[in-house]
Amino acid sequence: MERKQLAPGVFITALDAEKFNRCRIAIHLRFAPLRRTATDAAVLPLVLERGYAACPDMTALSRKLAALYGADLGVDLGTAGTDRVLTADICGIKDRFALGEEDLTAAYADIVFGIIFDPYLVDGLFDPEAVRIEKETLDRRLQAEFNNKRLYCVRQARRRFYGESPAGIELGGYRADLPGVTPATLKAEYDRILRTAAIDVMVQGADAANVADRLLRALAEIPRAPQRFAAAMAMPVTETRRFTEEIPGLTQAKLCMLFTTGTPEDLPSINLLRMAMGVYGGMTTSRLFRNVRERQSLCYYCGATALRATGVMMVDSGVEPGREAQAEAAILQEWRDLCEGPITEEEMEDCRRGLLSSMDALGDSLSGLEGWYYGQIARGEPLSPPEYGRVQVEAVTADAVQELLGRYHYSVCYALTAAEAEKGGDAE
Repeated sequence: MERKQLAPGVFITALDAEKFNRCRIAIHLRFAPLRRTATDAAVLPLVLERGYAACPDMTALSRKLAALYGADLGVDLGTAGTDRVLTADICGIKDRFALGEEDLTAAYADIVFGIIFDPYLVDGLFDPEAVRIEKETLDRRLQAEFNNKRLYCVRQARRRFYGESPAGIELGGYRADLPGVTPATLKAEYDRILRTAAIDVMVQGADAANVADRLLRALAEIPRAPQRFAAAMAMPVTETRRFTEEIPGLTQAKLCMLFTTGTPEDLPSINLLRMAMGVYGGMTTSRLFRNVRERQSLCYYCGATALRATGVMMVDSGVEPGREAQAEAAILQEWRDLCEGPITEEEMEDCRRGLLSSMDALGDSLSGLEGWYYGQIARGEPLSPPEYGRVQVEAVTADAVQELLGRYHYSVCYALTAAEAEKGGDAE
């Protein structure tokens, strides 16, 4: 593997993909979100995925991908800490398998860079019809949030937890802001992203030199002023705040509990964090699964996750209406027991086996490997293969897990429950 800087804020990383018959090119643009343009940023990948200047509609783009032996294209918006990451990726067969000896690397690069750097514009702005259609698409997605009660509960808890902080800016944007999204506002946000983003291109199984040359040509006319990545943050420690929302007809209550480290200092390694979450509530061998779900039958599901860059740990569960307080108390007790009491070697080994199995599977897909390495880039870590991650997982101790879990402070509890008169019924 090799990572090179091509220009300020522009990097290319070549990864080994010898065992695959396909190649992959992915471009990541990491940028700081703004509350006032969050909805424009959410609409942008939907519009970009429809086509670019050389293939201005979805039909032409689909035909071009089909002609390249069925290449796959994707555009998405994700997160890295409090930053956003706009990603476009393309995957197809390697050059040496082309029947007509076509330069497939060049074709793939032209498409993925065309999507990002040369979108289809009408009079210098995004196509009004495409913007209208994708605004409706996003509106339907945002409306559907309430129908997925687990997702809705988690997002409501996050809104109370993060408040007005940068981490609280909604990845999917805001319904109330959709009417204000226009071809002009979308183009302005697009230009801001191109100007300020840190750009990382990941190449697997394709000609990296060819890709680098085309990347620099695509960037030649674009004004750039890359910004630094956002620093790690953590919400301050406060008294626990509890919120309850009653929903008539709800047959399975939802509970989301958020914890904060209170400080962004001394970030744990990602593998220590994974081990800690695995022991507490991330696996079927965890304390939450074995004791709260199975032994006490207090919930239908119960899992723990954590975000390193924002110092948050989350436990979300589905419980019978009326038993939320019991479930909350049991979840907290398991956390306290891990912080204060012994963690058995059996628990550590069960968790370790699960993580190592997941790491073994990373090498089975191009996207899995690319995600592994870009995750290291996003965290500011030196590049190392999954095999080194195995070594780190093997080195995690029970004392380190206990110390990490002890850093968290209980901050927010959000419960969705049935109306008082409806509690105690059968759950779906």
